[in-house]
Amino acid sequence: MKTDDETPFSYPVKVGHISANPVEVTISADAEERAGLAKLWSVLEVRALSATFQLQRWKRDGVRLKGRVTADIVQACVVTLDPVAAHIDEPVEVVFVPEGSKLARLPAASETGEMLLDPDGPDAPEIFTGDTVDAGVVAAEHVALAIDPYPRKSGVDFSGHIESTGKDDKKPSPFAVLKDWKKD
Repeated sequence: MKTDDETPFSYPVKVGHISANPVEVTISADAEERAGLAKLWSVLEVRALSATFQLQRWKRDGVRLKGRVTADIVQACVVTLDPVAAHIDEPVEVVFVPEGSKLARLPAASETGEMLLDPDGPDAPEIFTGDTVDAGVVAAEHVALAIDPYPRKSGVDFSGHIESTGKDDKKPSPFAVLKDWKKD
């Protein structure tokens, strides 16, 4: 049984058992884990969550996890609150390095104190402590990031909303109501 401070979906992998040759790992969430993830993500239901990863050594002490994660979830429509089904299929590539590793350091700041990061470049390595990395947490994080924050049932519009036309978009003055007010 999992405690409240643990993630609802966990699949720890011992780093010592990972070699330079890729090892394929397939994981999927059971009913209890899916219910915990639905609560965590504030969605109506998680119908399925599975991931297939290749794990292998990266440089000397690191671990590279690469693969795909798929999920089927049900959310509430932001307009009608009707259930909206969504399918998520995301590529995953994460590099883990042990705590204190030289590879985990961020690029040095320039003379002005500005850090130069390439937005299209690879992500900085994740840091792990102990002797395990959690493939289940990685899968759950990537699904959570792909969830539509404003799901809408197809064909539904919000009729009470008026789009701005661009003309006369000035807000009325809060003092406009006082223009007709006279002191007796």
